[in-house]
Amino acid sequence: MGAVRVINDDRHFHSELTNAGHKLVVVDFTASWCGPCQRIAPVFEQLSLKYPKAVFLKVDVDKCRETAAIQDVHAMPTFIFYRKRAKLGQCQGADPTGLESKIQQFYGSGDSETDELVTDSVPGHMDLSCFIMKQQCECLNESDYHTFSQCLNSDSGYLQSDEDEQLIMSIAFSQPVKIHSLKIKAPAENGPRSIKLFINQPRTIDFEMASSNTSIQDLTLSAKDLEEGNQIPLRYVKFQNVQNLQIFVIDNQSGSETTRIDHLIIIGSPISTTNMGEFKRVSGKKGESH
Repeated sequence: MGAVRVINDDRHFHSELTNAGHKLVVVDFTASWCGPCQRIAPVFEQLSLKYPKAVFLKVDVDKCRETAAIQDVHAMPTFIFYRKRAKLGQCQGADPTGLESKIQQFYGSGDSETDELVTDSVPGHMDLSCFIMKQQCECLNESDYHTFSQCLNSDSGYLQSDEDEQLIMSIAFSQPVKIHSLKIKAPAENGPRSIKLFINQPRTIDFEMASSNTSIQDLTLSAKDLEEGNQIPLRYVKFQNVQNLQIFVIDNQSGSETTRIDHLIIIGSPISTTNMGEFKRVSGKKGESH
């Protein structure tokens, strides 16, 4: 079946999620009696060959009843996407275009050299870019030509301020996360220097509020931090349930008119993970028919 791995039982599913590490895991929850499932099966197999750095699993809901129940699968086919056992999202129905679009959404983060370095250097944490809802993010004082979204990807250009050196970046996550540290890659000359961090704000704060309000943590970055993209640890205990993060850049390294950020990486972990301890008998006793 190409690169698709067939899951034989509930424990097999758990071990495959664990063994996948930081790779994207795409799971097809299917049933032998489901017509749409059979129609999209060849497409799923082709996608597993097209995206070789992801792990593709096929779960028969009749053989893995506990897994299907704990993952809240009620209709087939349902496709659920995971990384480091955390659920990233899902889609339903035999829609090849929609399925591939979801794979592309999550595939990019987790397969780059940068992400491997993050995983190696910060055990138990990951690049949280796949949890960032880019359409709900905002940046105040960004250049029209060098926007915030460009610095969220290492090869998409860079973010640059417009009228002066200050920036406010508002980052929304698709689910609550814990934030361990930041990595900011930027030029030594005009990369950010003084930063204030805020979390869980009801809306994007303006420059007056950012200047006067008490932040959750203040940072002072060195030129070396920026050139080498060093890990900048945060007060982890203060970032345990983050739904949005706002980063206020006060000034840059040289006092120049514009601030530039080439790449911003937020390192942490989602609060919700798939844990084998959550697996319980759904109904009846072991060996009984469901």
